[in-house]
Amino acid sequence: MDKKWDKTRNEYERPAAEVGGVKAGPRGNRFNSTGNFGTGSYKFAPKRPVKTFRDLDIYQGTIECAVLISKNIIPNLGKLKYTYAERLSDCALAVPLFVAESHSLRFADFALGVGYLEKAMSASNKMVVYLEHARGLYGAKLDQSLIEDLIGRYVSCRIKMFHLEKSWKRFRAEYGDDKEKKGAGGFKY
Repeated sequence: MDKKWDKTRNEYERPAAEVGGVKAGPRGNRFNSTGNFGTGSYKFAPKRPVKTFRDLDIYQGTIECAVLISKNIIPNLGKLKYTYAERLSDCALAVPLFVAESHSLRFADFALGVGYLEKAMSASNKMVVYLEHARGLYGAKLDQSLIEDLIGRYVSCRIKMFHLEKSWKRFRAEYGDDKEKKGAGGFKY
């Protein structure tokens, strides 16, 4: 592959002519190369409150990974006749699905919600295994920088999921939801 993966923009780098004729800066992009860092203009902004599962960083990160895998990895693995391509695709989408379900279920059945979050963590670990397996089998036939970026994202999201689980448990204990039997269980589909 002659294109290089740009993980800051989630796309392959394009020549300046494709970007609208804007000349690339010293770092190869058309944006301010220094950003907000080192200029003293960076200001702290608190995170937006989580109203739905779509506001969770882990959901946004994992759905982004699933889209990147579907667009850039699966077509190549199909051409290479990778045996586990369908499983990899299903697992990539399973992670954000488990996150969404866990966020909703934690109100009705806390233990089940935490269980789904743990399934999401397990699926993140599986994605790392699938990606490393494909990279090991096909090497230079796949975009190495994209696979490394995706592995890093899944590992980061896995850590964030663990911290979210701890946060949910701490919140439940702090506000006495466990003593009042809120989300005690008995939820059935």
